[in-house]
Amino acid sequence: MTFDAATKMKFLYALRSKGVTDAAVLTAMEKVDRADYVKGTFADRAYEDMPLPIACGQTISQPSVVGLMTQALQVSPRDKVLEIGTGSGYQAAILSKLARRVYTVDRYRRLVHAARAVFEAHDITNITTFTADGSHGFAEQAPFDRILLTAAAEDPPGPLLAQLRVGGIMVLPVGQSDAVQSLIRVKRLETGYDYDELRAVRFVPLLEGLGQE
Repeated sequence: MTFDAATKMKFLYALRSKGVTDAAVLTAMEKVDRADYVKGTFADRAYEDMPLPIACGQTISQPSVVGLMTQALQVSPRDKVLEIGTGSGYQAAILSKLARRVYTVDRYRRLVHAARAVFEAHDITNITTFTADGSHGFAEQAPFDRILLTAAAEDPPGPLLAQLRVGGIMVLPVGQSDAVQSLIRVKRLETGYDYDELRAVRFVPLLEGLGQE
């Protein structure tokens, strides 16, 4: 299967039916071929609305969840975005169509190298990828306009809250790794933080330290 016009129409219809209605987000997801980020056995299922396994025991999230998280982030063209959990690189590629600059970090060197290779092959030049413990964020480039976590934390990590600028938004799954988690949107105010609970989700847990691969 290829990402031709008919496949795109079906793909976008599935996204809309799950609540992804933001025109800019839909356009970005139309421009990024998910098949570029799904390798091997599951490549022929790239356009199905389901999570799929990738290397290092991780997953590429289902497209509708990617769309809903991106929509909740409310990215604008001047924004500097930090993504925690590069994974396949699919989410970062979509963010790159919406933001000025994307910094993405993963604890697995193997995933970072693979994602970087796809970005380079498609001439995506506004993404910076690096291997690090994402729970600490990326203080050197803080503050960020938007922060997105693609792994579940028990609570929004303090270092990441601190690296969000006033007026900025962070979207992340929160909850125990063995239970249903909630997708949360955090807005930083002059006086503190405002929290919205968006929907139930299930993500791999946010782990500290670097991975072995």
